Amino acid sequence: MKYLVMVQGSQADYEAMQGKGSEHSPAWTQEQVQAMYAFMGALNDDLAESGEMVDGQGLTEPARTRFVGPGDDGKSVITDGPYSETKELLAGYWVLDCASLERVTEIAERILQCPQPAGAPTYPVVIRPIDGISADV
Repeated sequence: MKYLVMVQGSQADYEAMQGKGSEHSPAWTQEQVQAMYAFMGALNDDLAESGEMVDGQGLTEPARTRFVGPGDDGKSVITDGPYSETKELLAGYWVLDCASLERVTEIAERILQCPQPAGAPTYPVVIRPIDGISADV
C-alpha cells in the first residue's frame, strides 16, 4: 500500500533555521541544521535501501507559496505569501510503499525523532493512504 507521509512547518520555522528566531521558534545554529539534514538523509537512505521510498521532497518556505481560489465573481483569486508566522503548511513529504499501516507508523515515529533545538515547535507527522483506484474509467 502506498502512503503519503507529511510534515508541517511555518514561516517562522524556516526563518529560525536561517538563524532568525522568534517567539514561535528559536534560532537554529548551523550545527543543528546540519544535524537535521543528516538525520533526514539517513532516513531517506534507509527507506531507499528497503525499497519503501517512492518519492520524498522538502518544500520551500511558506512565503514562496501561492494560493489560487475561487472569487465571488467566478474569477480566480491569487494570493502570494508571506503568511502569518504561526500558519502551518506542508513542509515536506514522502510517498512510501509499505507493507502495512503499522510499518508506515514506525517510520512516522522515527521522523518525530529528528533533532531540533530545545523549544522548537513540534508538529504531528500526518499519514494518509493513497487511494489505489485507477483514474481510467
